[in-house]
Amino acid sequence: MSEEQNNKKSNSKSLGKKGEEIAEKLLISKGYEIIKKNFTFGKGEIDIIARDGEYIVFVEVKSRRNYLYGEPEYSITKSKQRQLKKIAEAYFYVNGIQEQLCRFDVITIVGENENELKINHIINAFY
Repeated sequence: MSEEQNNKKSNSKSLGKKGEEIAEKLLISKGYEIIKKNFTFGKGEIDIIARDGEYIVFVEVKSRRNYLYGEPEYSITKSKQRQLKKIAEAYFYVNGIQEQLCRFDVITIVGENENELKINHIINAFY
């Protein structure tokens, strides 16, 4: 991998990490209780698992610097949704949870300047 590719990968990882921190603060400000961050199973990961009332909420966070590649929520394809559902099922299995209301939220963050970020919280984004 070239140095430029390494830098891009490193920059996108730090952008993703920063986005997850912003999303976590947003959820806490809305009264959510953060249960787990970066739950991995197999090759997949759920960014944030939180409790909102009686729901366990699996949150996918998408961060971008700009709209050059379109709205970030459109990058969550049907395939990605299926993967997130499987990881959520694994979370329930690993933790011995059987009967539980749950949903999938998406938080998108676009921008570079922290004062000018466009943040969108899509509740119950997909089933």
